[in-house]
Amino acid sequence: MSATANPSMTATTTDDLSKEERLKRYLIDRAEDGEMYFKGKFISEDVELSPKEIGALMVKLRDSATELTVEKWSYTGATTWRVEPA
Repeated sequence: MSATANPSMTATTTDDLSKEERLKRYLIDRAEDGEMYFKGKFISEDVELSPKEIGALMVKLRDSATELTVEKWSYTGATTWRVEPA
């Protein structure tokens, strides 16, 4: 077993952090005047992420973003998220 880091794992971790930060910045900007509701498929082009990536990152942000309150609001064809400044 090698003691060196796996380059593909390191690249993925760095890439995930930049995607998470990009989504968080977008949500902070959009929610600065109050709460917002959205579906990942409708903001995917704005943040250059797939709806699936947005869904996975929203679960992470719900637990880690101290600047935002993130709530899974409803599911009708796709998850609707409610976001407001903390």
